[in-house]
Amino acid sequence: MKDPTEEHSTQPSSAVSRRQFLKSSSLAAASAAAAMSFPSVLHAQASPPLNAVIIGVGGRGGGAGKNFEEACKAAGVEGKIVAVADIFPGQAKGGGENFRLPADRCFSGFDCYMKALEVPGVNYAIIATPPGFKPPEFKACVDAGKHVFIEKPVAVDGPGARMMYAAGEVAKQKGLKVVAGTQRRHQAGYVDTIKRLQDGAIGDIVFMRAYWVNGGPIWHRGERGDTDLEKQIHNWYHYIWLCGDHICEQHVHNLDVCNWAMGDVHPIKCWGQGSRQQLGDRSGEIWDNFDIEYEYANGVRLYSYCGQVKRDWSSVSEAVHGTKGTSNPGGSYNVKGGERWRSSLKLQHGDAYVQEHIDLINAIVKGTDLNETKNVTDSTLTAIMGREAAYSGAEVKWDDILNSKFAYGPELLYEDCAKMQWGAFRTLKPPMPSQFNILKDPPMVPVA
Repeated sequence: MKDPTEEHSTQPSSAVSRRQFLKSSSLAAASAAAAMSFPSVLHAQASPPLNAVIIGVGGRGGGAGKNFEEACKAAGVEGKIVAVADIFPGQAKGGGENFRLPADRCFSGFDCYMKALEVPGVNYAIIATPPGFKPPEFKACVDAGKHVFIEKPVAVDGPGARMMYAAGEVAKQKGLKVVAGTQRRHQAGYVDTIKRLQDGAIGDIVFMRAYWVNGGPIWHRGERGDTDLEKQIHNWYHYIWLCGDHICEQHVHNLDVCNWAMGDVHPIKCWGQGSRQQLGDRSGEIWDNFDIEYEYANGVRLYSYCGQVKRDWSSVSEAVHGTKGTSNPGGSYNVKGGERWRSSLKLQHGDAYVQEHIDLINAIVKGTDLNETKNVTDSTLTAIMGREAAYSGAEVKWDDILNSKFAYGPELLYEDCAKMQWGAFRTLKPPMPSQFNILKDPPMVPVA
């Protein structure tokens, strides 16, 4: 294998052209319009009632459901949660009680999402399941003609990402609206600042930095369940086929901002490292730190750091460095020897988690274009590419990870998720299997 230092010089990379910045994608434009142009209050009689189903109510799903209810009130639109779905019966029951639903509107089992989508009148789906389940669930929602709010990240491997891209195109053809849980795209300070960066406020971008470095590991939820598979789904954050590792689960936010600043383009290759330091012998297989260097097609580098290791220093942030200055894309920039600017724009609603639902509701009511599938899938695959580079120690290219047939989960997960059954799956131990190293065995295989 080549010595990576031969090819990856630390000399300044070529700058991105102003023209590239101005080629903003329709998705970025739609996001900006959603965050800044739509009125925060619409007339209820102008829109049909929104009947939402929550798919995955064990954690974030319940919060997203409350955000949806609050957004409906803020937008002046009639809306309610009419069904919930969760693999585990207890979580489905508890979620239903939180939204005052009868037992026959609380679905459980691997096919729970299909049952919920069949409830009469459902036209809005909230997907908040572990990332490994999201691609087939999103496809089912689009096939059923539902508008979708989907939490990030949206895949854990190349096959899942391809399913997301394809379903996103179908959603576009059907005129369905899709918003992802990358809420920074719905915060006025980010929208305002990134537009100015794309207009050349700090010159051409030279390099970027991204951080999700916080205080310590997110510990597992404990060993619960009668089978290995049940235990893993309960403890989903610590298994690659369900979570994608924390570089996907949290750091995707920062990577999404950097791709957005570049004009909604993604890196073409990366290399890096990581390790499992403080998780030790605890159940699961994820790592707790990653350091990845990404390169975009025009040579711009992104230096990416994420870790959940106890330390005195922490940061969840992004920084953009240009030929004329630097920026915190969340709301400010400084020009060398001159202007210091800070955005004065505020959210229409004080909570970004509510604002993203307001923007989706407004797009549905007004019939405007809003489909964030490609953005969030690009950013998720950016994280996946970095993870594979760290696992394998190899340079990983975008086209290779996108076109890979290597899937981390059970075969039925993508073939027919609703037909999965409780079974046994072996747990991995570092070093991780990766399509880019010598460990070629599928990481999750049924055992007798």
